[in-house]
Amino acid sequence: MGHVLRYRIKQSSPFEDQAQEAMLNLFVASAHVRRRVESACEEFDLQFSHHNVLRILRGAHPEGHPRCEIAERMLDSSPDLTRLIDKLVDRGLVERSRSQEDRRMTIHTITDDGIALLNELDPKIREVQKWFDKRVSDRDLAHLSRICEGIYGEYGDGE
Repeated sequence: MGHVLRYRIKQSSPFEDQAQEAMLNLFVASAHVRRRVESACEEFDLQFSHHNVLRILRGAHPEGHPRCEIAERMLDSSPDLTRLIDKLVDRGLVERSRSQEDRRMTIHTITDDGIALLNELDPKIREVQKWFDKRVSDRDLAHLSRICEGIYGEYGDGE
């Protein structure tokens, strides 16, 4: 094991241990998959994080979410979510409005143009999923999901 990874990162020495090898493999594989999704997003002048926000808001359509709820649901935390949303508002993909229950809270909703853009992008994202599916067996997909959830989920020490 590790021959492909060592070749990929141009490392001639063996890994310190299996944990190091597995962790580096996870980094390389994750970056590889993410680049494919980012490439699909770039065709629509979107960043990965823009796509993520639009998907979150499509799932909450038509009610929308406040910024704090969007932040909790994002795949990657964004240090400047407000500016990210500003760009989507400027493009007419997201709208802001005041909450009826709490006038201090701003609710973000996806627009019809935002939904239309995601509908155009969806087939490109599905192509990446199909590419991924061809490389990993169904049994391994379930196993990989379980492993990943064990890494980032609230198991063991909760860190």
